[in-house]
Parts: sequence; C-alpha cells; structure tokens
Amino acid sequence: MNTQISIIGCGWLGLPLAKLLVENGFIIKGSTTSKAKLASLKQYHIQPYVITLNPSGITGPYVQFLAGSDTVIINIPPGLRKNPSKNHVAEVEHLIQAIEETQSIKNVLYISSTSVFKDTVDFPIITAETPPNATSDSAKQLIKIEQMLQASSSFNTTILRFGGLIGETRHPAKFLAGRTNISNPKAPINLIHKTDCLAIILSTLKNSLWNQTLNAAYPSHPNKKEYYTNYCKQNDLAVPHYSFSEESEGKIIDSSSLVQLLDYNFKETP
Repeated sequence: MNTQISIIGCGWLGLPLAKLLVENGFIIKGSTTSKAKLASLKQYHIQPYVITLNPSGITGPYVQFLAGSDTVIINIPPGLRKNPSKNHVAEVEHLIQAIEETQSIKNVLYISSTSVFKDTVDFPIITAETPPNATSDSAKQLIKIEQMLQASSSFNTTILRFGGLIGETRHPAKFLAGRTNISNPKAPINLIHKTDCLAIILSTLKNSLWNQTLNAAYPSHPNKKEYYTNYCKQNDLAVPHYSFSEESEGKIIDSSSLVQLLDYNFKETP
C-alpha cells in the first residue's frame, strides 16, 4: 500500500514538493488557503483541501485532510512580515492538537528556518547541535513551534531548517540590486536552491529519518558583498552598494550532519 502524506501549504515550495511525491508513488493530500488553487492541485493528482490556520482554530475540512495519512509535512511561512502581531504559535498549536487526534499519523516533518540562529560579529559555525538563540519575534515563534512538535509523544518529528530559499525567479539579489547602504557586507551567505530542498525532503521521507533536527544550506559561504556583486554583474542587474560603518554580523550554517545522515550531495550551486 502506498504511503499517504498530508502537505500543509502547497505554495512556492509545497506545490512542487507535492508533485514530486506523487511522481514517487506517494498518495498526496495538499492544502491551500485559496479556492482558486483547488483545480491546479487536482490537475497534478493531489487531493486538494482549503484549510486555513487561525489563532482561534482551523477552518476547513481538516479532519478529512489529515485522515488516513502516515505523515504530515508542515510547510507554511509564519506570515509575520505582513502581520507582525500575528500569533503563529497559536495557529500551529491547533494543528498539533488535530494531528494528535488523528490515529494514523506517525510522523511530522516541519520546514523551519536557519533564522532561528542569531547573527553575530564572530560568524559562528552553526551545526545541527547548536541550540537556537535568535531573539526576533519571528524566530522566537519558530523556536517555540519546533519545541512544541518535539514535545509531542503522539508522533515522531523531524525539523529541517533551510537557509535562504532561491530558485527560478526567486533570488534575494533581485531585491538588493541597485540598493545602497546595505548592512553586513562581510557576512557569509547561507542559501539553498529549491531543487535541493525538494531532494532533501524526498530523501528524508525515503530514509525514514525521524526525530532529527537538521540544517540545510549550500556548503559554500562567500561574503554578502562579493556574492551579490558578482551575481548582479553576471545577470545584468544594478550592483548593490554596502555600508561598512558597522561591523558585519552573520553566521555559517553547517549542513554536514544532514549530508552524513542522508549521504547527500548538493545539486545546485546558489
């Protein structure tokens, strides 16, 4: 019998992930917050559901969406840039409760972010063992969610903390192009291509790599000024200009635990 997986959030990363898992023989239920996207999910043989997480509860047929699944992949951006006062922790708390009440679910894969680690002037090397320590509201909410998932005895949890996501038309250089006075010019970059994100998730599932917390960023970390200047020149974008008035703060994300456990080779150079 094919394994059934429920993917919460079929957006920029979640939709190609759902398509890839269908291609690999998984039965996929996918959630979106938009009715307009239902037809496109169906087109890729993804069973579509309109589900919205709210601080007060979950709207939509979430019981049916979770029913019969072995694994849940939580892949939703916190949305705190648009709505800084939002209680994303409460949203996910309702979801955890719903997962715990679903008899079939054994595993949860949570897509987190390397933003749970602080940037400092000494550019620390962040390994899978490094405790998260960032203090922004967004980071604190992600850390709390990671802890809540790990504290549940109803399912296994693996957390994948991705670096800055890039792919096709999405690249931070496009936002930085031509800008001036950009801070942290000497900070190391920690990027990961969508192709690698998808391959890492697939490999995690195929290897049943549960109860792990892993960092995932491409293992080359040129500094911000050097990397974005070169990228903009190569892609005919206006070169960004940096401010050196303050000491640069950053970190180096070490993905060697993930590479070792999954025997993984990164596919796309950022």
